[in-house]
Amino acid sequence: MLVAEAVHALTARGVSATVNAVAHEIGIDQSGASRLIKGATAAGCLVMEASPIDGRRREASLTPAGRSMLEQAHRRQEQVFGRLTADWSEQRRRDFRQAMTELMDQSYAMDA
Repeated sequence: MLVAEAVHALTARGVSATVNAVAHEIGIDQSGASRLIKGATAAGCLVMEASPIDGRRREASLTPAGRSMLEQAHRRQEQVFGRLTADWSEQRRRDFRQAMTELMDQSYAMDA
């Protein structure tokens, strides 16, 4: 799940999901990311393909099974968020989501 989420997040930001990029996203070393990617590939959640920009580099992408797994996980996360914030107003939920989005955007900007 962790590596699939990392690949999803990287590609959503327009970053190539190379082994090194995944390692940085997760906060582990390159060899650990490589093992996670191999496991997710073997499980059918990811594929590794040559980069369309630089054929010497390989990039990970989600398979339909990987996307389905992430969609299910995200639905589950939304359900938990709904339960945790059941007594919050819709405005408070929106404000919280916006603040978290801004924090994540700032985090990515600091990393660049």
